[in-house]
Amino acid sequence: MKFKIIPSLVYVFLLPVLLALGMWQLDRSEQKRALLKLQEQAATTDIMHLSAAIDDKTDALRYRQVEVTGRYDVAHQLLIDNQISGGKAGYFVLTPLVLTGETRAVLVNRGWIPQNPDRTVVPDLQINKVQATISGRINHFPSVGIKLAGAEIPTAGWPSVVQVVDSNVLAKKLGYPLFQFQLELDKELPDGFKREWRTSTIMLPEQHTAYAIQWFALALTLTILFIWYSFKNNDAQSKE
Repeated sequence: MKFKIIPSLVYVFLLPVLLALGMWQLDRSEQKRALLKLQEQAATTDIMHLSAAIDDKTDALRYRQVEVTGRYDVAHQLLIDNQISGGKAGYFVLTPLVLTGETRAVLVNRGWIPQNPDRTVVPDLQINKVQATISGRINHFPSVGIKLAGAEIPTAGWPSVVQVVDSNVLAKKLGYPLFQFQLELDKELPDGFKREWRTSTIMLPEQHTAYAIQWFALALTLTILFIWYSFKNNDAQSKE
């Protein structure tokens, strides 16, 4: 059987792409299953007391409900820039809470506040009770679609504005170690702002699997069409 060059090149190029897309969707499906399992486990697990002895692995602790006692470092607060809520621009407020009897702190996300039209005007980040026992949910820091160079560098002064949170960079600025995750303050607790904490389950695992099947089906269809076209082309040449 002889194959024409252009159809063969198209087939050789498209087939790996379709198969790769199918495998990618299967991988996404497994990731979503693991995430859903993690959320389910976190919801049924007792509240954990946060201490410096806890293994600092965000993925293993994600969505765990924790309780922690400490002192808010009110003088050194952080604002995560470019956060949208209800179509309005604003900030997430991160306040370090130094654990009682420890030198380590956790960054408490106290919620969203709107941005003043005059960006030089600093929002009111007052805390009524500096020494507190709070509860909340462990989560990753807010992410961005495209990370620009230097986005993790906080501005000078306090409160400090940052585009992307890097706890190691912020620990150097603060002068004490930080956990690698944020604590999302419970909605019922005081000293917080607008809090609409969500879980990232945009698409179910079954949907990713369905997309994978579609990509594999397209790869199979492409292969069948390529073979059919090649046989048809050979038959036409043999009759000439």
